[in-house]
Amino acid sequence: MRYFNGNAESGFERAVVVISLDAEQIWGYLDVLDEQSFCRRYPNVEGAYDRLLDRLCAAGISATWALVGGLTLDGMEGPRDARLQGLPQDWIGSIPDGTEASAPAWYRRSFARRLKAAYPAQEFALHGGLTHLIWNDPRATADEIERELAGGVQALAEISVRPRSFIYPRQAIARPELLPAYGISCYRGCAPALSSRLSRKVPRAIVRLVEEAGCTAPPVVWPVESLPGLWNIPASLALYPIARSRTAVVPLRTRIERVARGVDMAVRSRGIFHYWFHPETLAEAPGGFSMLDAILEKLVRARNAGDIEVLTMAQVADRMELLRVEPVECAVLPGTALARNGRPELRLDVAARSR
Repeated sequence: MRYFNGNAESGFERAVVVISLDAEQIWGYLDVLDEQSFCRRYPNVEGAYDRLLDRLCAAGISATWALVGGLTLDGMEGPRDARLQGLPQDWIGSIPDGTEASAPAWYRRSFARRLKAAYPAQEFALHGGLTHLIWNDPRATADEIERELAGGVQALAEISVRPRSFIYPRQAIARPELLPAYGISCYRGCAPALSSRLSRKVPRAIVRLVEEAGCTAPPVVWPVESLPGLWNIPASLALYPIARSRTAVVPLRTRIERVARGVDMAVRSRGIFHYWFHPETLAEAPGGFSMLDAILEKLVRARNAGDIEVLTMAQVADRMELLRVEPVECAVLPGTALARNGRPELRLDVAARSR
């Protein structure tokens, strides 16, 4: 891995905010929810996508939309569809035979076209591949993972899109060496926060709850060249769910405050605040879009004041390539500790100082 030392060499004259969106609709839940349960949990999810795009365009903000390939299609013939052959049968078994008219939770080519025509331009990225197959799932062989990736790239090619950014389903980072051959130049890595480094589900959930309830400032991050020409742009913060059961414990205002703190930390250090969420989450509760409006207002004020610029993931990767300096092998960023395997582990002291 190659690291650039310090913000002076990062090439950023001011702080950068990146917004990446895991645009998956029901594809992201096909192994945990049936369609009826999904629609009950996320009512009018198609409308939520449209409203989110409207608000980003009104704010003049470009985001990275990582779409599951299947979502961009106008339909499929269910598990027998030729495009699904070679993928795990128990994974694709619930995919319906239908079109956007009959199964809009699955197929949204009209939205993909609307996204492509949006102003300011929004970035198309790929979310996993054709079906949101989890890359580290024990059921998935190396060949099946590559078929999933190739199928997703081909699905986007049907609407004349060639993705350059990639987001792993469920943040399960695996097989990055496959990405460059398919034109991918960057991916979203895991956040350096403690909750993201824990592998066991229950401890991770507890720590994340503590981080949210305590309004912990999210970390500032820096791009990492994990392979030549392939940039890991780590996450800073994910939107904590906003269902009533969650907001009863952690008020909705903490989501807004944590974003504000992340932006402020990035401004001070001229680093990156990388915020991500699922558009579905905004449909989970009535307060979703008022929360989003408050977040966008903060970003617009900071941008208009000249404190930040809002870039897509691909634009960050381009910036790193254009402003490339001679890299130092295995250099350690300020505040970075070495993990037990001897590789650098992103742990930025600047976040700890803000608590």
